[in-house]
Amino acid sequence: MDRLLFGDNQFFGINHMSEEKARAQAMRFQHADAIMDVLDVAYDEGIRTFMCTTHDRIAEVADRIRANPARYGDFQFYPCMPYAHKYANAVTEHGMVGALRHFMPSDGLLSTALAGGKALATKEVDGIARVLIDMEMKMFQGTKTPVVFVQNVFTDLLLGMGFTRAFRIFHDHIIEKYGAEPAYITMNLPMLLDAVEKEGIERPIVCANINKIGFRMSGGFDAYLDALKSGRVRAVAMSVYASGAIPADEAIHWISELPGVESIVFGASSAGNIRGTKSLVEKYMGATA
Repeated sequence: MDRLLFGDNQFFGINHMSEEKARAQAMRFQHADAIMDVLDVAYDEGIRTFMCTTHDRIAEVADRIRANPARYGDFQFYPCMPYAHKYANAVTEHGMVGALRHFMPSDGLLSTALAGGKALATKEVDGIARVLIDMEMKMFQGTKTPVVFVQNVFTDLLLGMGFTRAFRIFHDHIIEKYGAEPAYITMNLPMLLDAVEKEGIERPIVCANINKIGFRMSGGFDAYLDALKSGRVRAVAMSVYASGAIPADEAIHWISELPGVESIVFGASSAGNIRGTKSLVEKYMGATA
């Protein structure tokens, strides 16, 4: 993985400290042009990886990346799935069957439908899960997707239900069909590690909140540090600035001294903030790619 990954929270009105700023960002990034303007700044600064949800607007971004391979030859996506609101909206607009047709991969519509039908008829969860994964990956066809994440809402729901077998299904399908590395976003890194290890998944890529003040680090600050020191995880640190509560230089310096942290994912909407974070990561952690 690259040392520095670019996230998408700012594009969809997500800010954990300021609702007013979140609303302003949601208004600013209503159209793909505005998103591409920011991604171009990041890309031109040498940040090649976009870690993103499967929001409909990201499908437009993927279309533009595919359409201009000369400009975006090194651009890669780290998809994070599923984006639950997308499905709810599609069912409301198109109905259940229409929504399924809309999201299923075009290169295998019949086989995907049959696989899903068989799974539903026999209550085979494995088949249903694979269909859902393929539906999520449809928008990224023809792009580079070397790492694929399960979104934290779904990861932590599965943890809460105790349905850890789902992680194994996801793990195997991502490797076998997409030749990519499976990964997970969670709000409870220690609990997730225990769960995936029970399924035989060792040293997973896990994205979690990791910062100096323990902001949104469910499971306990010390438990996170123990997990990182153990070598059991390849961590992607998010919320390293704790939504602005920690000065940038202090935040990156602290992260740089932690074992087990391979990457940092950050969101920014201005060229100055993008360049500032990249400069600090290079200062304390070396090359970003």
